[in-house]
Amino acid sequence: MESFEGIVGEPGNVRLDVYVSETLKLLSRSQLKTRLISATVNGRPAKPSRTLREGDRLALSWNAETPPGLEPEVIPLKVLYEDDRVIVVDKAQGMVTHPAHGNWRGTLANALAGRSSARRVDPGAVESEARPPDRAGIVHRLDKDTSGLLIAAKDAEAQEFLSAQFRDRRVLKEYLALCSRPLPAPSGRVEGRMGRDPRDRKRFCPVEEGGKTAVTDWKVLERYGPYSLVALRPRTGRTHQLRVHMKALGCPILGDPLYGRRDPRFPDATLMLHARRLRILLPGRAEPSTFTSEVPKRFLRVLAALRAEFSECSQDEACSKLPES
Repeated sequence: MESFEGIVGEPGNVRLDVYVSETLKLLSRSQLKTRLISATVNGRPAKPSRTLREGDRLALSWNAETPPGLEPEVIPLKVLYEDDRVIVVDKAQGMVTHPAHGNWRGTLANALAGRSSARRVDPGAVESEARPPDRAGIVHRLDKDTSGLLIAAKDAEAQEFLSAQFRDRRVLKEYLALCSRPLPAPSGRVEGRMGRDPRDRKRFCPVEEGGKTAVTDWKVLERYGPYSLVALRPRTGRTHQLRVHMKALGCPILGDPLYGRRDPRFPDATLMLHARRLRILLPGRAEPSTFTSEVPKRFLRVLAALRAEFSECSQDEACSKLPES
C-alpha cells in the first residue's frame, strides 16, 4: 500500500481525481478507479468527484503497482563481504536498489537474485534448507544516485535479524557528502518531520504536521571556500532524508538534481553522496561488524580541484577525519 497526505495548493476548486492525476501526478484517473483504497478531505471520507479547495487537507491510500516477478540477472557487483547468511556490496552510483515503475530490470535486487540462482545451479554448492528471503534479502535502500554500502540477507531468518536492527535504530550508517555551501556550524543535528512535497510527488520536504520524524547528525570535516565536506549520520531512514536536511540547512548536496542547483564550478557533477561506513551485528556474531567503502573517484576529482583552489589539506587527509564511532 502507498499513501499521500498534504495540503491542497493551487489550483483549488478542482475535482479530487483531477487534482491527483494532473497536479500531484500520483495516479491516473483510471488507476484511481482500480487502486484507490481510501480518500479523505479534512478527515472525512471523500469520493473522487469531490471538489477540492485550496487549504484542504487531503489524505489518500492506494494499492501499490503490482510488479512483475523478480527476474534474476547476471550483473557484476562489488562485493565487500559475503558469508552463508549475508552479503555486503558497494552499490555503484546509478544502480536502482529495488525494481519499481520504469526500472523493472538492472536493479541491485535483480543482481542479487541472479547470484542466488547461480548458487542453486552450481553442482558444487551445498543446498540450503533455509527459507529464502523476500525482495532478494534487501533490508534497506540507497537512492539511485547514492553510492556505497548496502547489506542483504540470504535467508528469511537472517533478513528479519537484520531488519530488526534497522527498525530499532541500532545500525550505524555514515555518509560522506560534499555540500555546495558552508554549513552554519562545525556540527549539529537536524530534527523534524518530513513528508511528500504536495507540489511535486518526486520530492520530500519538512512539514509541520503529518509525515514522519527524521533525524540527522552532521559534522564538517573540511571547508573549501564555499564548499564543505561533511560526515552525515542519519538516525532515521526516510526517503531522501539527507538530501532534504542539507537543503533545509541551506547547504544542498553538490550535484543533487532534485534539491540543488547546477553548480558553476562543477556543472557536470553528479550527486556527491556516498554511504561510506556501516556497523551492524551479523547473524551468529557476538559483536557488531564495521564495513567501510573507499571514497569514490568522483569525490576525489572534485576534492582535488577544491584543494588546488582553496586549501592546503589533501583529500586523503580530509577523508581520514571521518569519526570512528
